[in-house]
Amino acid sequence: MFSSIVEVLGCACIIWGGIVFVVQGIGIYKIFRYYSSIPAPPVSPYLPKDQVPHVTIIRPAKGLEPGLYECLASVFHQSYPRDKLTIYFCVSSAQDAAYPIILQLLADHPGFDAKVFVETEDPYLHGDDGHIDNVGPNPKIRNLSRAYRAAKGDIIWPLDCNVWIARDVAGRMVDKLCGYRPNGKSATPFKFVHQLPLVVDTVTSMSSSNDAGQTLLSGSAVTGGSDAHSSVNVPSSIFSRSWAHGGGRLEEMFMATTHAKFYGAINTVGIAPCIVGKSNMFRKSHLDRVTDPAQNPLLTGRAATLPKGLDHFSLFMCEDHVIGDLLWRSDLPGFANHGLVWGDLAIQPMAGMSIPAYAARRVRWLRARKWTVLSATLVEHGVESLVCCFYVAFGLTSIPWFHHALGIPNTWRALGYIWLAGVTTWMAVDRVVFRKLHAGQSIHVDDHTPLFARGTSRGGAEKRHFGEWFLAWLGREVLALPIWTWAVFLGATVDWRGKRFRVRSDMTVVAIDTDSEPERGNKEVRLNGHSVAPPRGKID
Repeated sequence: MFSSIVEVLGCACIIWGGIVFVVQGIGIYKIFRYYSSIPAPPVSPYLPKDQVPHVTIIRPAKGLEPGLYECLASVFHQSYPRDKLTIYFCVSSAQDAAYPIILQLLADHPGFDAKVFVETEDPYLHGDDGHIDNVGPNPKIRNLSRAYRAAKGDIIWPLDCNVWIARDVAGRMVDKLCGYRPNGKSATPFKFVHQLPLVVDTVTSMSSSNDAGQTLLSGSAVTGGSDAHSSVNVPSSIFSRSWAHGGGRLEEMFMATTHAKFYGAINTVGIAPCIVGKSNMFRKSHLDRVTDPAQNPLLTGRAATLPKGLDHFSLFMCEDHVIGDLLWRSDLPGFANHGLVWGDLAIQPMAGMSIPAYAARRVRWLRARKWTVLSATLVEHGVESLVCCFYVAFGLTSIPWFHHALGIPNTWRALGYIWLAGVTTWMAVDRVVFRKLHAGQSIHVDDHTPLFARGTSRGGAEKRHFGEWFLAWLGREVLALPIWTWAVFLGATVDWRGKRFRVRSDMTVVAIDTDSEPERGNKEVRLNGHSVAPPRGKID
């Protein structure tokens, strides 16, 4: 009886491992196919003037991010026609540290249809006829709300303040969304398009010893960007330096290996929405339509009482996924679901992230996604190298067929050897994928391209020597399972943009006061001027 159970578990492990390997293979193939050279020039910027769609770019900002000026300025350097772009920056208040940077940016780029919106000056939230709870607690949606309402044209492009984009990205995003192809040809337009995100840790390794690859961080400097000469506090001991700044390397590693492979693969097979809210483009008319219960039968119960447009998602933490999911499931004839703009990267420079901050960031998004895509979150630990290779090794040493056909012993020692071989191979593949993405071979480099975005092949970000790369890779892999366990099973609160929230099982969030959390948990919420009970039902 026991041996039969072990064999069944072994078969399940082999099947799971096979699925993971196939999915990774698809993602790796796509990465090497599309990120090895600069994509073809876009079509839409060079259409007759009256055929070029108008695009409203909305960039929410919060605090001083590394390379903030260069990231925000990248939208002013687009090849897209200037008179077809409206650029809105959004901050929560005039006291936000990003506000003077944005004002300087506007002064440095006259002649654009660009302005900054301040949330505390929004009459819908703070005017005589407004109310602070007209929009839900999601701080990003509250930041974007006024800009969305003031958008010009139909195409909306929310673009996070901490990502940099190359000069032709706007055109290629519009091409994908609208189905424009060269020589007057057309393809099926999409409801929603997005980019692959990539993190570049800009605290560089500057070893004080001759053995350059032995520490995760050996010293520091901030590479590229207007903050290149700003001071970064670097502790003297190796452990303290790694603890204080190693989180950036772990995030960099995650985004260029596990995340990139699965992001590319899932968006290739198209079985479910898989998006990150760094750079997304969609149509305002579509979002207004799918959030209108009179036009969308998917909206029932409490979902039918929520506001239309972007404010509809202000009760949700993972607003990017919920927006994409609703567009995906809604019937919009003639449009494909989601499209990844292959070849273009949304590059996020990072500096000074500690290991605890990295862990907190991963916990936050795992808890937010736990109820958004529950099944995927529950098995997510199984796609990591240490766990997945253990599953495969267990299967190979537990199923009698492998022993009889291949001579694999049914012993723990054999399991250990197979696991070690699998992890080593996995690491080698990750090394190759990491180097491909960070080489920046698909990035159009010009005079406006900051160092952090130039890639290692063009004199940009520093190449990671194997020693320091390996420590970052190993650290991320070892932390993956504990972080997943903590996030999924040991809590439901998250800290985001300076506020604390409780994530509910219906994917909504409630802002909580740590001093009176129990009382606030049942407090009524006002939306669109009306009091509603704390959200309990699912969106559909």
